[in-house]
Amino acid sequence: MLSTRLQTIAILLPLGLFVIYLGGIAYVVFIGTLLCLAAWEYVKLFHTGGLQPSGVLVVGGVACLILGRIINGLASESWLIVLAIFASMTYHMVAYERGRDQAGTDFGVSLAGILYFGCLGSYLVSLRDLPEGTWWLLMVLSAIWLADGGAFFIGRALGRHPLCPRLSPKKTWEGHLGGIVVGVVLEFGLAYAWRALSGPGSAIQPWHGAVIGLVLAIFAPLGDLGESMVKRQMGAKDSSNIFPGHGGSWDRMDSWLWAVAIGYYMIIWLFI
Repeated sequence: MLSTRLQTIAILLPLGLFVIYLGGIAYVVFIGTLLCLAAWEYVKLFHTGGLQPSGVLVVGGVACLILGRIINGLASESWLIVLAIFASMTYHMVAYERGRDQAGTDFGVSLAGILYFGCLGSYLVSLRDLPEGTWWLLMVLSAIWLADGGAFFIGRALGRHPLCPRLSPKKTWEGHLGGIVVGVVLEFGLAYAWRALSGPGSAIQPWHGAVIGLVLAIFAPLGDLGESMVKRQMGAKDSSNIFPGHGGSWDRMDSWLWAVAIGYYMIIWLFI
């Protein structure tokens, strides 16, 4: 399993870094595709549990929120969310009238999917659009990757005390704390290296990397645990199997969704 995971990473990581570097339409299409796939996996997971959120509404709503973020940032988000609420409730009211007794619950699941993947996922666009956005985005994403890697290997070697036994039995406090240390130290090093390469004109400081590494290593894993909650309730191991050894798009982006939103506001409130 580990070798399969590493092989998949060896393919996806260079591709992802190249697309982040390119930006523009290539980046938007890449991120939009991943988010819409994750939203579709979310819908299918709830279908396995007997609920009927609308795939068209969830995926379409996510696509509209991403498009709005591309066109005018956060300016259109409020009315797009209002439209999503109205469209979702109308759709599920019609479903109830046609005999779907759990339409009220379906409405809540549909709306949650639009907001979760659309609003949070769109911060992948907002981060990339910041001044020096390529590097801010890479710092946020690398904080997750480094902390996850540290938590995995340290947890395997030293883990004794379960972090969340029901949600994720293999995660341990030792691994989580190890991931925090790894995230802080290596993010400081990455930010220092970037500062050295870019010169005094850069807004990125080494301590920014340490703070981002600390906060995201603590809080971003909640995105992973949140997905685990849904999968366990629905009796599924992975959101899908499109990435060998890694599951589906949501499995790959679960922590990203928290990290990019937290990282964006940390950066604009504290650093620039």
